[in-house]
This record gives sequence, structure tokens and C-alpha cells, in this order.
Amino acid sequence: MFEALAVCALFLLVVSAILATYWRLDPRELYHVSGNGLEGGTSRVLVFSGWPFGLVAAPLAWLAASRLGEAWAVAVAAAATLLIATIGLPGVIDQVDLDARPVNGLAGLGALLALVLLGVSWVRGWGRSTPFHRADWLRIGVALVLMLWSLPWIWAELGFYISKAPVLGSFFLAEEVRPSLGGEPSLHAVHLGEHHGLDGTLLALSALALSRVPGRMPGERGRVALTAYVSLLLVYGLALSLQDGWNEQLVKRGTVDSKLPSMIRPDLSWAWLGLLLAAVVICSALLRVGRVDRLQGGTR
Repeated sequence: MFEALAVCALFLLVVSAILATYWRLDPRELYHVSGNGLEGGTSRVLVFSGWPFGLVAAPLAWLAASRLGEAWAVAVAAAATLLIATIGLPGVIDQVDLDARPVNGLAGLGALLALVLLGVSWVRGWGRSTPFHRADWLRIGVALVLMLWSLPWIWAELGFYISKAPVLGSFFLAEEVRPSLGGEPSLHAVHLGEHHGLDGTLLALSALALSRVPGRMPGERGRVALTAYVSLLLVYGLALSLQDGWNEQLVKRGTVDSKLPSMIRPDLSWAWLGLLLAAVVICSALLRVGRVDRLQGGTR
């Protein structure tokens, strides 16, 4: 399945950047990490493997299990999902301490199981991918906007400030020292290294790619479940990306006075209610489009 392999390739590129950046930079230039060298790089990669990659690895495991159609594959997918779900436990993912701890290894193991399952299914043959459809132009358009919006974080992931780049540096804040939204003084507008805004972009891009898959799944239950998950993943990723970029590029610039609330963790809030309602709307639209497309003999 081309979509699954494309998503894995995307995350592999980011993992490579994280490893290199956290290896070569002093942790004081990064955000809430203490290690450096190989230890610092692998530590941040392990945390990243649980969140955000685990949120994508879990559905990939179930897609692989569905493709393989064997009891052992379902068991592996279930085990991977349970291990990845440990990122929801209190303290496992802590924004003020992003050094890896033993508990992070559980989600990392779950993500690894998902990749192994995906590899087995790939070796045995994925089958054909969905042909290019006019709806893919919309996916490409959204993806391009997300990539442009995420340029400051992409530069930071590589260990550089985009404000030093020709032309682009005039559009984005980065190295400029601005008061932190959390009360910490004298921080760069966009710190070097990993950002949850870029994580949100990765989740949204993954959701866009995987939204092509449900239309060709054989079972209605699996089709609806994947569509619902992809819809929630899309709006969650967009919310993270918007919130981080809004606060860094608009609030810190002084363009607006009000920051957007953090939505990294689910909670009982109006923001999360809006996010869930948006996911329901997108899910309904995707199911309707997929149903019409199947009646016409094609898939999106």
C-alpha cells in the first residue's frame, strides 16, 4: 500500500533529522532535554516514536493485520496498540521533561511491532493502490499549505533558524528573543529542534494520505472505523499545527493579543468539543464520498 509506505518514509525523514540535530547541538539550544551526542539523539527519537508516531503506527498495524488476515497478525496489532496507548498515562509524555525514560520504551516497542507487521505485509504483497483521483488535488493543496506554514519548524528540526534564510527570513520569526508564553523569559521565538506544531503537521499529512485507504477496504466496520480515526487524526493534527504557529508567529510578533489553548492532551473544553465536532463532519463527508464512489465503481 503506497500510502502506508509514504507515511513511514515521511516519519523516517523526520527521525533522521531529530537524531542528527539532537546529536550535534548543545541541549541548552534545544527544548527541555539534557542529553547530547548519540544519547541525546536516541533519547529524543524514542520519545518521538511514542508521540506522535505512535498515533499513526497503531492504524498502520491494523491495516497490515487486515491485509494479512491471520490471527497472529491481529494479536500483534492489538499488542502494538496497547503498548502505544501507554503514551496516555500521566507523566509518560511530559513537555517539561522530554528526556527518554524506561516507560517511554513501551510505546516505542509498540511502534516497532507495528513497523514489523507492516514490513511482513509489504513482503507478502500489498496489492494495488488507489489510482489518482480529482480529490487528491485537494489533498495536495492542503499538504502544500501545511508545508509552507511549517517551514520555521522544518528549519528548526534541522537545527537552524529560518529567520537567517534569504527571503524566507523576512516572513517568519525564529531567532528573535521573545518572552515565552509559559512565563519563561528570553527564549527564541522558535527554538531549535522538535516542535509539537510540526508533529501536528505530520499527523495531518499522514491522515490525508491514509484517507485514500478506507474506500477500498472490504469490510464496512473496518472502513467506518478507519475513516473515523483518520478524521480525528486530521483535525487533531491541524489544531496542533495552528495553535503552535499562531502563538509563535502571531502572538509573539504582537499581531494578535490572544493565544490559542493547548490541545495536545484531550480534556473537557470548548476547544476539544469543537475539534470532535469537526472530526464528525469530516468523517461523514468522507463516508458519503466513499459510498458514492463505490456505487460508481471506483475508489477515492
